Formats: sequence, structure tokens, C-alpha cells
Amino acid sequence: YSHTLQTSEPNEFDIMLVMPVSRLQLDESDDSGAYYYLTFKRNPKEKNLLEFLDEDGKLSAFKMLQALREIIKREVKNIKHAEVTVKRRKAGSPAITLEIKHSTTQISVDIILTLEVQQSWPPSTQDGLKIEQWLGTKVRRDFRNKSIYLVAKQNKEEKVLRGNTWRLSFSHIEKAMINNHGQSKTCCESDGPKCCRKACLKLLKYLLERLKMEHTKELEKICSYHVKTAFFHSCAMWPNDTDWHLGDLDHCFQKYLSYFLDCLQTSELPHFFIPKYNLLSQQDKASSNFLSRKINYQLNNRFPIFQE
Repeated sequence: YSHTLQTSEPNEFDIMLVMPVSRLQLDESDDSGAYYYLTFKRNPKEKNLLEFLDEDGKLSAFKMLQALREIIKREVKNIKHAEVTVKRRKAGSPAITLEIKHSTTQISVDIILTLEVQQSWPPSTQDGLKIEQWLGTKVRRDFRNKSIYLVAKQNKEEKVLRGNTWRLSFSHIEKAMINNHGQSKTCCESDGPKCCRKACLKLLKYLLERLKMEHTKELEKICSYHVKTAFFHSCAMWPNDTDWHLGDLDHCFQKYLSYFLDCLQTSELPHFFIPKYNLLSQQDKASSNFLSRKINYQLNNRFPIFQE
């Protein structure tokens, strides 16, 4: 599936290329609980993947991405009606990026190599996904029964960059939570009550997007995933649909925004699914401080950035 991050005219898309794998052994590669080394349990069905093992028998994200890159490069040569190029690889990026030009429009598409493994979620996720009050225990159980997704993502914290770490991904569940975001099952359906949850998320995403355009260097450590994670925490903290009345957009947005500002000021934003994993580490403190100053300015001046 693909989803877009822009609130304005969308020109960036993410597409997950999902490869089902039967069973893997996951070993944490650090103490974040998000990054793993993958090895096969005896005699894998996926014999074709054996060529992507490194010398320790770990599944190499780097090798798989390289191979996928070659396949994609070969395939885009056959595309007639648009000009498609494969962008140069960015170190440590899990994505293969296509630039697509067609008459006057240009879009970029990130293809993200994703393994889908049908086994239970690793221990680091045990106390995450605190949605019992908001979406209910049954929904949480259903989510946790879904497959694990792992994306080929280099762990920046590693001393030696070997390209053999994989990061847990929950984007399939994040998407489901955003689409079915109400405590009542009918929230925002055609005949159901309307709320402002999605509007709040869109506003903060747009605010960050605009600030990142103006201050690219200073804000390179902050991304829309930070905003999205803070959004899920807000939904869990204010679980009732009445906490997000459509008519209270101003008030709700301010509440969500001030929670996000708290996260920036304390440099603490726990991953929504992996509570021990802090998405705002001390190294990113300069970015966090810079962003909180910019947001406070917007807040105190009635958001000039939305007026432009």
C-alpha cells in the first residue's frame, strides 16, 4: 500500500515492497528494542534468500537492497510513457527512490524493502501500544496477532556499519489506527459523529513540513514520524471521542501541540510500540530545542505560518 505525507499537493510516496518469510530468529542488535539481526531457523523454505547471508549467517539488508536495486534499475528501462530514474543511494537509507517525471509533474516514490514474518512480536513491544482505553483490548489483541514487519534499516548507533540490521515497522498498524481512530466504531463515518483527530495530525504535520522547508539543516533530525508518534500518545491519553470534538479543533490542536512541545523540551518521546526506545535522543537535543522555539513562536503569534 502507499500513503502520502504531504498535506499540500502530494509528490512524495512510500511503497512497501513486502516479502513474506516463514520464520526467523530475531536478536536485538542494541538496547533500543527496535533493531534486530535476523538469522534463519534450520532449513528455511526460502532457499533463494541464502545468498543474502553475511559471513556470520545473518541476513544482510545491504545485500538484499543491492540486489533489489539492480532489478529495479533493469525494469525501469522498460517504462515508456514516463521518465523514471533510480536516485543515487543515500547511506543507511532503507529506501530505493524513484524519480518519476511525466509532462509537467515530478514525483518521488520510495520503495521500502520489507520482510513480513508470521510470528509473535518480540518482547520489547510487550508494554507498548497502550490503546486499551482508546480502541479497546480486543483491537489491541487483534493488532498484536498480525505479522511482524521488518525494514532494511541501518542502525546509526552501531559502531561498525555492516548493513545487516533490520528495524521493526508498524506502519500497517499505524495506518489502521489512523483510519479507525474513534472510540466509537462509527467515528467520522458518513452517518457517525465527527471528530478532529485527523485534522490535528494534519495540522502539525503541515507545520513541521513548512518549518523544515525554511530550516532544513537545523531540523534534519526531526521528521513526520515524531509528530505521528506524539499523535498516537495523545489519542491514548485523551481516549474519548468527546475529547476531540470537531468544534474544538483549536483547543484539541493546542493540547496535542503542548504535549509535543513537552516531548521536545524533555527530549523524551517513547516509540509508541516499543516504549523503551526513545525517538528523541540527547544527540538530537539541538534540533529539539530549535523546533520548540519555532513552535512556541507560532503558538504565541497565532500561527502566522498557517496564514501565509
